[in-house]
Amino acid sequence: MNGDPFQFCSVSKAYNGHAVLSEVSFTVTAGEHTAILGGSGCGKSTVLRLLAGLEVPSAGRILRKGQPISEPNRILTPPHLRGVAMVFQDLALWPNLSVLGNVLLGLAGISQSAREKRTRAVEALDLCGIENLADRKPGTLSGGQQQRAALARAIAARPAFLLLDEPFSGLDLVTKTRLVREIADLASQRELTVLLVSHDPLEATTLCRSAVVLENGRVQETGKLENLLRTPQSEMLRVFRDHLRELPSGI
Repeated sequence: MNGDPFQFCSVSKAYNGHAVLSEVSFTVTAGEHTAILGGSGCGKSTVLRLLAGLEVPSAGRILRKGQPISEPNRILTPPHLRGVAMVFQDLALWPNLSVLGNVLLGLAGISQSAREKRTRAVEALDLCGIENLADRKPGTLSGGQQQRAALARAIAARPAFLLLDEPFSGLDLVTKTRLVREIADLASQRELTVLLVSHDPLEATTLCRSAVVLENGRVQETGKLENLLRTPQSEMLRVFRDHLRELPSGI
């Protein structure tokens, strides 16, 4: 499996004196899809942005293969060298660019010829099932098609880690279920490790086998999701467990 583990070592993050994360520690192992769970405002998205190198910790360190890549107020390894790609909650698609143009923009930092980049971009669109939408603008697409465009942009860079920040919010149940399964298949094909921020127990349990649960900016529990759901310590996982027990398939 591609990629070396990421480690959060007593990481804290504050904005304008307001603490969002406090002494957060956990490890993300390559090949082990992990859900980042918790209530609104608990710091889930901040965890992804710190891992991606889009934010700097206020305290603590982030390691990759045992070496620091971020430390207080310093980025030691820039985002494009971390082997990660991120699908943002708002998708961050450029409305004036075509779908293909958006994917190519995600390859701007890659040292390849224009022809090689285009080949990569078309391959990513094909993998996401939207090669026929290459010339369309994002505003003309359905919600599910926009999600696939953002996903194609992310995987075109061939990352080891795919970071998903509530990527299915606002989608209908059928489209959401189909996309979750497609991402699981895609991760297997491309040897991607997924980190998923989600509020949805079905998304989390379908896609991920491990979880980090945050409450008030601190880690409440972490480990194999199946084990955590047997004896949940956090309110979030107790709600997950009860919801899943109400489903016909159970847990």
